[in-house]
Amino acid sequence: MDDNDLFAGLPLAQKTEAPETPASPTPPPGQARAAAPSAPTLAPAAGGDDYGASSIRVLEGLEPVRMRPGMYIGGTDEKALHHLFAEVIDNSMDEAVAGHANFIEVHLDLDGCLTVTDNGRGIPVENHPQVPGKSTLEVIMTKLHAGGKFDGKAYETSGGLHGVGISVVNALSDILEVEVARNRKLYRQTFSRGIPQGGLQELGDVHNRRGTRVRFHPDAQIFGDHAKFDAGRIFRMARSKAYLFGGVEIRWSCDPGVVPPGGEIPEKAVFHFPGGLKDYLAATLGKDFTVTREIFAGRTEKTGGHGALEWAITWYGGDPQVHSYCNTIPTAEGGTHEAGLRIALTKGLKNYAELTQNKRAKEITTDDVMISAVGMLSVFIREPEFVGQTKDKLATVEAQRIVENALRDPFDHYLADNPAEAAKLLDWVIERAEERLRRRKEKEVNRKTAVRKLRLPGKLADCSQNTAEGAELFIVEGDSAGGSAKQARNRSNQAILPLRGKILNVGSASRDKLMANQQIADLIQALGCGTRSKYRDEDLRYERIIVMTDADVDGAHIASLLITFFYQEMPELIRGNHLYLAVPPLYVIRQGAKTVYARDDAHRAELMETVFKGKKVEIGRFKGLGEMMPAQLKETTMDPAKRTLLRVGIDDVDFEGTRDAVDALMGTKPEARFRFIQDRAAFAENLDI
Repeated sequence: MDDNDLFAGLPLAQKTEAPETPASPTPPPGQARAAAPSAPTLAPAAGGDDYGASSIRVLEGLEPVRMRPGMYIGGTDEKALHHLFAEVIDNSMDEAVAGHANFIEVHLDLDGCLTVTDNGRGIPVENHPQVPGKSTLEVIMTKLHAGGKFDGKAYETSGGLHGVGISVVNALSDILEVEVARNRKLYRQTFSRGIPQGGLQELGDVHNRRGTRVRFHPDAQIFGDHAKFDAGRIFRMARSKAYLFGGVEIRWSCDPGVVPPGGEIPEKAVFHFPGGLKDYLAATLGKDFTVTREIFAGRTEKTGGHGALEWAITWYGGDPQVHSYCNTIPTAEGGTHEAGLRIALTKGLKNYAELTQNKRAKEITTDDVMISAVGMLSVFIREPEFVGQTKDKLATVEAQRIVENALRDPFDHYLADNPAEAAKLLDWVIERAEERLRRRKEKEVNRKTAVRKLRLPGKLADCSQNTAEGAELFIVEGDSAGGSAKQARNRSNQAILPLRGKILNVGSASRDKLMANQQIADLIQALGCGTRSKYRDEDLRYERIIVMTDADVDGAHIASLLITFFYQEMPELIRGNHLYLAVPPLYVIRQGAKTVYARDDAHRAELMETVFKGKKVEIGRFKGLGEMMPAQLKETTMDPAKRTLLRVGIDDVDFEGTRDAVDALMGTKPEARFRFIQDRAAFAENLDI
């Protein structure tokens, strides 16, 4: 760097050059030397004379925490406030994970005090050998870096590592009370802002009780006068702990005035989830669309000094939501254990693609695999290393290897045991990769125009209006029916898309075959809303999609193929009440000047017994929509004032039953279809064969 750069940006500093001063000759003996021009001197900085030993302050006890709380809990905001609860309940969870406690109670008072109780071993109360005259409990509560998790003897795995957690909570609470039931005796000590308010009290004998109870209130001097615990947030934090370790029961309670109106947060609840993360993920997803039906879940026990872990992962149409934990501590920023998960899943899918000779998978990356993943990963390892005291990111290098090795074989078996599901997942990930490559290519190409012209399939007779509201797309079979429908429609809001016979059965076709099918491509292009995870309701070009097929067995088959397509590729289109079936007539009945249409045989019989009873009539049967005159088609099937439409819906109450029925009837296994028909053959009536 040039010397002049040192002064850049410093307007108050001036660089001066003193003129050279010739050296004065040595004066003769006995003569005084003339005083040389004195060099400029710097005035002492303000307060400079005061800098000495007395300026160095040694912070005692918990003073550093109160002066710089951000160094220990990440700040003084709402997140930091609730981190106090995390520190306290993590100590109880360590007791549970170590096998010494099986329940934890959490209670929120109306006055803002929070109480956490466990039935573990209880904090030791005898005098500490390194601090004569003080109980171990007081040392733990008032000394930074005092704890039982340094040598790994008291806890094989734990969330606390630095021995500062509970002492930090003590320093930042205006009142904190600890009760310990140990060796059938009860002890209590109270603190305020980290300072003991008296010594350890022995309260006498207790029976049927053991463990530690911590009751504390955050200090308004640190967090502000209006800061208080959010009942909903504490409730959810407590519940998540139960999911993370199936061997513990979390008992939640709060004063009636604490819970917000609406009933979302109960005054009392008990959480116990032996199924662990898989239960949690299934409950969180509910009936949301997932790529695979089975969640990839499992757990490994700690063997040979290696860490234990539990996982539950699936893929869906939303944003990625993978939550990770280390020793029940949430690691919001991920870390090495998440890196192991990403590597294991990516390698597993690539190996499966190579096994099935799917060459399209060569471009997939970990980002493609994880971009729509949702799930949880929980690891238990000895002496983990975190980034920062708030433990938001795991830094233990060994965790990546532990997770990757633990997941490799289970994921391979998961894919091999479910080939149909594995193919769906692989196709899904390949779509993400192709979409990523397509976006990158679009960025590299300079577009000639900012507005891309909308291209529509050539067979589509579109409507004239530009808005989706009120617009209707009729999907008809064949050019003959399409010609009648085009003449019968209202051109302003009704569009016609003819299909050539029966479309592809997407329930049994591979992804490659589906994407190569021209009729499917035309239909997707006409709708304009995308498929699966790329579906956007706001881009749908029509308010109603109406399947209009002949009123016979072939027509019903085509309609079922189309419904299967929408169910698999655009389920949200169905949930948005956009899909309908037209009900064209099968018969026309004439008697003089009177003409009536009958939907089917049963409707015809009803009309003959009512409207035309005892009268001589002429009955005609339509072989198809193409045989109907445009005026007849409009009157019976397309005119909103006279037609009948059947709305297609998804039974979300029995979502799995619906999926099983679709897979059985439209899937790749003929034995499932045969079994489905056999089970229901007794209920079949009026077969048209």
